[in-house]
Amino acid sequence: VQLVESGGGSVQAGGSLTLSCAASGAIYSNYCMEWYRQAPGKERNRVASIGSDGSTTYADSAKGRFTISQDNDKNTLSLQMNNLKPEDTAVYYCAATRCGWWPDLWGQGTRVTVAS
Repeated sequence: VQLVESGGGSVQAGGSLTLSCAASGAIYSNYCMEWYRQAPGKERNRVASIGSDGSTTYADSAKGRFTISQDNDKNTLSLQMNNLKPEDTAVYYCAATRCGWWPDLWGQGTRVTVAS
């Protein structure tokens, strides 16, 4: 199975972007799908997660601004990002994980740049 992200780009602060992640095959039903991001020179950190039951969790930096969702029929994962800030600038990665574990499967990443 491969994960392919799309939807990155450059926006002004306060703008919005929606990232998408397409899986080439079925992900295990008991896996969680997640979005991570890595800013230049920094560690890769989890942004949001969604479980097979649809439950979601967010990093504090994403709460109230980002929304993770998935379409199981289409094997797609999305991240709606609103009110973007310059500190959201990073490469965003889609990932599949046994919930609570470090991801087993990563996409190639999509770059988001937020200008002030």
